[in-house]
Formats: sequence, structure tokens, C-alpha cells
Amino acid sequence: MTTAVIVDAIRTPSGRGKPGGALSHQHPVDLLAQTLAALVERSGLDPALIDDVIGGCVSQVGAQSFNVTRNAVLAAGFPESVPGTTIDRQCGSSQQAASFAAQGVIAGAYDVVIACGVELMSQNPIGSSTIGADPYGERIGARYPGGLIGQGISAELIAARFGLSRQSLDAFAARSHALAAAADFASEVLPIDGRTADETVRPATTAEGLAELAPAFRSEAMARRFPEIDWSITAGNSSPLTDGASAVLIMSEEKAALLGLTPRARFRSFTVVGSDPIEMLTGIIPATKRILARSGLGIDDIDLFEVNEAFASVPLAWQQELHADPNRVNPRGGAIALGHPLGSSGTRLLTTLLNGLEQGGGRFGLQTMCEGGGMANATIVERI
Repeated sequence: MTTAVIVDAIRTPSGRGKPGGALSHQHPVDLLAQTLAALVERSGLDPALIDDVIGGCVSQVGAQSFNVTRNAVLAAGFPESVPGTTIDRQCGSSQQAASFAAQGVIAGAYDVVIACGVELMSQNPIGSSTIGADPYGERIGARYPGGLIGQGISAELIAARFGLSRQSLDAFAARSHALAAAADFASEVLPIDGRTADETVRPATTAEGLAELAPAFRSEAMARRFPEIDWSITAGNSSPLTDGASAVLIMSEEKAALLGLTPRARFRSFTVVGSDPIEMLTGIIPATKRILARSGLGIDDIDLFEVNEAFASVPLAWQQELHADPNRVNPRGGAIALGHPLGSSGTRLLTTLLNGLEQGGGRFGLQTMCEGGGMANATIVERI
């Protein structure tokens, strides 16, 4: 069977996803184009060899509309013969892009493909694509009479079901900032305007300081609907609004050899699952169990985990259920510190996972991402 390998991976530094953030002046097409061009330049690849570019983006409106990936391909200066498409699996969009890309290589449809993602939340806030519209319709309303809810409420429900205290959530968030501040990301970050530092990392963050923040998602209506919630999710133990882009160069192992390129890792397994759209964010638990079963690996065989920190309750619930070594989980910080630029987060996590395996000498890495609507992706890679 054809093997899909990762030749290179790159990401921009994270920018605060609000006006005045370090990347907020960028056009999303231009930001992704810079990332694509740098990825190809680093490997010396002739871009005419690229069979497809598959990108993730969640808010496909405004400057991110009209197939932002294809526009970025053209803006990067690639030949017009290189196609591009944009997909939306919510927070896991570019992780799904990487899965589709690798699966296309394995199936023989591609020799060389790029998976990528972009999101400028400073310009396109969460929900901007649904303004003035009902994205659900009557039939979903009939199936879920109370109505679907936002992810912040889902994070609160997870904290309540798994018995996660406010103290444990804040401690995990402080850990994320401390680990990210101490980590070396130089090999994976593309300088933008000469800047390489992740703007979202706050080295001075402490659990004591986070304890002073008020709950971010409580309302009287939600408090009446969910009396079991203690209301402990805050801006401090959630991922921040973020701008960013990332990209991964994927090809067959045979093609890499023909081009004289050295693969850094191979894809071992993929899975995607659906889960309860009310609790929404716990799909990473069955996704991890399924991918371990499919790959024949056990939890202790995995050297490094990247579990997206959309909210602190999500990786903590995953940890409680899977019993992974906590020192192997997001050891260089996660999205609470490094940011969560939605459509870019999947390939950002894959980039960080790859570099973490290389820095630590690990063999197997597992990446998993919770997603809006009650879904989750999981991917296992093997460092070469």
C-alpha cells in the first residue's frame, strides 16, 4: 500500500483575534499565501508538481469567502494549474484537510498535496457566517426541543459531568501558558512582518490570577435550563480568539524519494466520529479509542499527544477517561496559550506535534480535536 508522509510543516505565529492584534491587518488570502509559499520554498519543491491544495476555514464569509484556499494558491504565485478547495469541519477543518490529503495519496489520487488552514478571527468573529440566518431549520429543532447551544455551555456541561473543579481548570490553563512560554517553536514558525512570537502566550499567568475572572457564559436562561452547572468556564481557561495560518506538505513516500526529499513522519491512522451535539466537545474520547483500536496501538505506545485546548474541561475530561501520561499531553502548551485560529488549528497542531516528536525523540504522536456540532477527528503519525 502507498504510504503518505509529511515532508514539512509550518505555521504563522498566533495573533490576538481582535482589532489591533499582530496579524489583524493581514488579508486572510495573503496570510495563507505567505505560508504556502514558504512551505514550498523550504523544501525546494517545484509548485507545478502539487496535485491539490486542501484548506480549512470555518467562517467562509467576507474576505474568507469564495474559496479562500484557491485564492491563496494564486496569491502564492503557484502555477494556475494547481487547484485548491476549502472545507469546513468546524474546529477540525484543517485536520480533516490533512486526512483527506493523506488518504488521497494512499488511494493513488495524489502524489503531492498540501493541507492547510487559515482563520482571521479579528475580521471574522465566531458566528459571523450565520448572522441573519437560521443554520438549523425546523427538523433539528424538533429533534432537540431545547435548542442547540454554544460551545461555552457545552464546556460547562463537561466540567459538571466529569466533576472538574474551577481550581483544576485554572491550574490547567496556567500550565498551558507556562509550558508554551518555555518552549522552542523556532523550527515551526514562519516570521510574519519579522515577528515570530505567539502573541496569545502570557508567561505571567497564574492559577491565582485566573481565579479572579468571572464565568464567561452564564445567563439566567442557561442557569435555569442547566441547574447542574457550577459556572466555571472563563476567558482565562478557554482558548482565545486567534488569527493564524498553517500548512503541511504531504506526498507519497516514493515521490519523496524521487524528489530527493527526506520525510519527517508517516501517517499511521485516521478517524472521525460524531457525538452528542449538546455536550458537543467529548467526541475526542471515542475518536481516540477508535483510532487506537484501528492502529493496534495502546495509549502507552503514544509518545506525544496534542489534544486541542478549546476549553480546559475538554482535555481534562479526555485525560480522566483515557488515563494517558499527563506529561505527554500538550507538553509545549496548547490552544489556551498558543491560540485556536479555528480553520488553521488542525494543521497547527500537526505542525507542533511533528516538531515535538523530533525534539523529544518520540516515535508515535496522536492528535485529536473536538468540533462544533458534536464531532471529532483523530490522527496518528509516526516519526521517521
